[in-house]
Amino acid sequence: MKIKTDAFENLGRIPPKYAFCEIKEDGSIGFGQNINPGFKWSDLPEGTKSLVLICHDSKVPTSPENVNKKGKVVPKDLPRTDFYHWVLVNIPSELNEIKEGEFSSGVTSRGKQVREGPHGTLQGINDYTNWFKGDENMEGDYYGYDGPCPPWNDELIHEYHFTLYALDTDTLQLPEKFTGPDVLKAIEGHILDKAVITGTYTLNKDLL
Repeated sequence: MKIKTDAFENLGRIPPKYAFCEIKEDGSIGFGQNINPGFKWSDLPEGTKSLVLICHDSKVPTSPENVNKKGKVVPKDLPRTDFYHWVLVNIPSELNEIKEGEFSSGVTSRGKQVREGPHGTLQGINDYTNWFKGDENMEGDYYGYDGPCPPWNDELIHEYHFTLYALDTDTLQLPEKFTGPDVLKAIEGHILDKAVITGTYTLNKDLL
């Protein structure tokens, strides 16, 4: 089972057009184009009935204490956790690609309110839903793809893993507002194979 993208090389830098936030020409940090990358896959195992695509950042700080604060840094040795950027289920087994910009183009304040995606897919909520809780301008349910926006003062370059799972079932038991962990639990015992491609991203100018 293989997955590939024209957007970036495996373990290469993700271009800013696919990010939630980017470094602007004047050096400030602002919203990006937030376009979903396109993906193609092949060599699905026999018996595949549906696919799941999950994107998560594995380098997210476990403490927000110094995040995006002038004169502070998020240190390399701070424990890290996962942050889910895209949770997509019910991808038909006969489909062999997702096109660039098909699921996301631009940042939507309070989140994209689209649970049903193209090709009969269902979209979960990503972790910007929790991140923006309490922000009167941005709070909401963030469905579908929203790209990278790591802390601009983080000493680590973040890693974004796009994992495609081939399943032996075409339906999953999920809550209406399902998350990445909800899906990972639901697909236990149903995974025939998986393929991963990883990109990196930073807003720390010292790491560019």
